[in-house]
Amino acid sequence: MIENFLRRPRGVAETIADAVRVAGAVSILIAAIWWSGTDAGILALALPALLVPRFVGVRPWFDITYGIAVLVASWSNVLDLYRSIAGWDLVVHTVCTGLIAAIAYLALVRWGVTPPPPAARPAAVIFTASLGLAASAVWEMLEWIGKTFVTAEIFVTYTDTIGDMAVGGLGSVAAGFLVARVPLLRE
Repeated sequence: MIENFLRRPRGVAETIADAVRVAGAVSILIAAIWWSGTDAGILALALPALLVPRFVGVRPWFDITYGIAVLVASWSNVLDLYRSIAGWDLVVHTVCTGLIAAIAYLALVRWGVTPPPPAARPAAVIFTASLGLAASAVWEMLEWIGKTFVTAEIFVTYTDTIGDMAVGGLGSVAAGFLVARVPLLRE
């Protein structure tokens, strides 16, 4: 995996994927200057997530899609889009959780924990869905910790939490079918 991370980008698409990661780092500085420390912290949490596809070695189009989704999710919080656009929270949780679950599953494939599809198509769907539900639970706990111990500005309600986890699970099932059918790992 280190070789994947250290490898120079090959082609325009891989360069764009790396540019998305740079945009994530620049986003932290922008939020720190023009928004608040909490907003910069939210964007800083996204930075490690943006690096994971590089380590895993996914195809560039998937890397770009994933990176943009992570940045959209983070900036949506900073720009308060979750409260100002009805249903935006559910859309972002569906897409982003599914993509995070897919990356997590592909990391397990790279580590040799599970066989790659197509040999393990049903396992790909089940593992990806399970990883997405676990990620949803962890994220919602982090939201609760943030609201309880950092700032009351973080929106957390029971209905919001359950809804976010439910659509995150649906997105993860869809992502499971994606990883089972579409080759996402770079050869």
